[in-house]
This record gives sequence, C-alpha cells and structure tokens, in this order.
Amino acid sequence: MEILVRLGSFAGVFALLAFLEYIAPRRKRPIGRKPRWFGNLAIVAINTAVIRLAFPLVAVGVALVSRQREWGLFNNVNVPGPVAFVLSVVLLDFVVYLQHVMFHAVPLLWRIHRMHHADRDLDVTSGLRFHPLEIVLSMLLKMVAVLLIGPSLAAVVTFEVLLNATSMFNHSNFYIPLGFDRILRWFVVTPDMHRVHHSVRRDETDSNFGFNLPWWDRLLGTYRAQPREGHDGMTIGLSEYLEQDTMKLRWMLLVPFR
Repeated sequence: MEILVRLGSFAGVFALLAFLEYIAPRRKRPIGRKPRWFGNLAIVAINTAVIRLAFPLVAVGVALVSRQREWGLFNNVNVPGPVAFVLSVVLLDFVVYLQHVMFHAVPLLWRIHRMHHADRDLDVTSGLRFHPLEIVLSMLLKMVAVLLIGPSLAAVVTFEVLLNATSMFNHSNFYIPLGFDRILRWFVVTPDMHRVHHSVRRDETDSNFGFNLPWWDRLLGTYRAQPREGHDGMTIGLSEYLEQDTMKLRWMLLVPFR
C-alpha cells in the first residue's frame, strides 16, 4: 500500500510539474529536455533499485519496528496523536535540512553531493538527480532519525511523499507570480527560493538548504532571498564542470571518484 501511495503521488506530481514547465517556463532552457532527462531519469531507476535491494526494511519498516518495541520519543511520551504526527513530520524535515548542510560542509560528502549540483539547468527531474551513494547515506540517516523520533507509520509515509513532491516542486522551472511567491515561500520552499542554491557562486550555493519547510533557513541564517544576477541572469551548476558533459550517466556515477 505504501509503495502504491508513493508511486501514485510521484507520477501525479511529476506529470503536473512537467506540464506547467512546458506551458509556462520560468527560465529559458539552455539545454533541451531530451539529453538531460535521459541521464536524470536513469539515475532515478538506479536509485530505486539500490534502495529496494539494499534496504528491504526502509524508513516505514523501521517505524513499524519502533512502534512494536516502543523505541523513540513519541513511543514513550504521552502526546496526542495529531500533535505527535505534525511534530514528527516537522522534526524529520529538520533532520533533512541538517543532512543537506552536512553534505555541503564535509568534503567527502560534498564529493558525492556535487553530482546533484553539476546539473547545468533546473527542472522537475533535477529534484530526483542524486548519486546512489547519497541516496544510501540519506536512507541510513533517515532510519536513525525514525528510531530516535518514534513517528507513526502515517507520519513517515506522509513525510516521504511530501519530501519527494516538494523536491520536484522546488527544482521545477515554471512561472509563479512574484507577489504570490513572496507569500508562498513563508510556508514551503519555492522554485525561486531554491534556485539560488544552485548558483555557481559558492556563497549562494551554501544557502537555502531547505527542501520542504523554509523556516530552518530563516531561523539559522542560511536564507538568501534572490541571486545577485537575478533568476534570468544567474548561471546554474558548478564552475569547475561548466565545460563538461555532466548529463551523461557514466559521468554522473563516476563524479565522486574524480
């Protein structure tokens, strides 16, 4: 059931965002869809296989075991169900924010994460472009977080669906009226907010780490409202890889070892 919920939400969100990008793009594409989508979607297929093979017991399974054995915060404190549900989703989102900061700050982890930033354009597929090693490490951290927090099964499934959907959303390339964006980014990370994070300027890359909730960046001083050159003038990617073909699957898989 959990797989059907995740697959259905993924397919629906992906199709909607791809359609919006087609009819109302935010930025002109420097690279066509075809060469980028082949590599990015191939990575999605590899990551899905890796997770299913390497982790028969994923975060949802850990949540079930934690509930049965009464491990974790919310399995040991008397908190109303709806409150525990909301707090679990918020805390898991904070863990993902901290993980993202760590992947930028630790050189060995940055070698893995830079594959994501080497994409020279942003669209819905960029939110799925992560190295298999990063996916494995992220899953391990998520499982530890679930053990410590003790969220319900519903909270974990909700968080996973939200994380996947908002990652595709905030990497997407469709136009949102600027006035609406200023309001929306108080509640969720918008494409304009996250695009700053993909600038070639390192001080801009090291900002706006949030994937879902935008509050952590504002509270912890990593928020940047706009890129210096504006969204139409900014360069996306990593300066050291701008001349390389970062779209090829082989390049993406080998970049941590280069």
